[in-house]
Amino acid sequence: MIEKNQSLVMFFIIKGISDAPELQMIIFLLVLLIYLLTIGGNMIILFLVCLYSNLHTPMYFFLANLSVLDMFSTTVTLHNILIIFITGNNRISYESCICQMYFSGFLICDEFLFLTAMSYDRYVAICDPLRYHMVMNQRLCIILAICCWLLGMIEVIPYMILLLAITCYKSNVINHFFCDLVPLMILSCSDTSTLEILSLTEGLLLLTLTPFIMKFISYIFIISTILKIHSSTGRRKAFYTCSSHLTVVILLYSILLFQYLTPTSLDTSKSNKFFSLFNTAAIPILNPLIYSLKNKDVKSAMIRTLRYIKSYRRST
Repeated sequence: MIEKNQSLVMFFIIKGISDAPELQMIIFLLVLLIYLLTIGGNMIILFLVCLYSNLHTPMYFFLANLSVLDMFSTTVTLHNILIIFITGNNRISYESCICQMYFSGFLICDEFLFLTAMSYDRYVAICDPLRYHMVMNQRLCIILAICCWLLGMIEVIPYMILLLAITCYKSNVINHFFCDLVPLMILSCSDTSTLEILSLTEGLLLLTLTPFIMKFISYIFIISTILKIHSSTGRRKAFYTCSSHLTVVILLYSILLFQYLTPTSLDTSKSNKFFSLFNTAAIPILNPLIYSLKNKDVKSAMIRTLRYIKSYRRST
């Protein structure tokens, strides 16, 4: 179905991950498993942070926000695949498509912002440990969290304004598994040069490069401080406190750089879908795994919870 005027575009057709009929069941089961693991893993992190007082620290406060982000992000992007398989309807209304793009965009922005806030938290913890609780007090943590949420919401608005101004689409078939900016720009028969410039300037400078520089500077000071520690045990302990955050940052930036810095003139639909799937599925799963497996406090809280559940079952 071809639409030549935006006013006539009542819906888009989500093509999905693959057209092969024999792969649909495998894809559905894989996505369902990924979704359940993501929601379950992040719910466990959120539950443990709320339940145990020793996890009521700035680091875990931001981690709880990150878990909420991951659950929302996965739901916004992956639910199309599940709905298409269950209902057989791969249509999405124009309004729903724009809303999905807005929410997925601002959640990605928030991921960067919260990881930046966490890098500052790790900087204070390692470089100024005596004043850590004074600097990273509850008031500052709440202010940083509110700023991250609000900035993420505002950051995407210029993209939405320019996208709504598009007056022509060559087709209403989106070669993706959710409404994303790049596939819609490829479909547009209007001039998208302003949107591309905004994507490269604001997306690269404000969303990617600026937070990256802030994280990079933080870790320069962190590594410098760690190297000044005389004992090898002290160095390992200091590096251990920020290794989880550093691992997540490297993974996220690596995937998004490949995904969003590719020129839209190239036929990159397959690679874009692959990187999008990895970012929206694998990263939210890896976050709770990395922070739980590499963190003694979280592992201790999980063990205490499992012991309590076992003792409760025995008593009943």
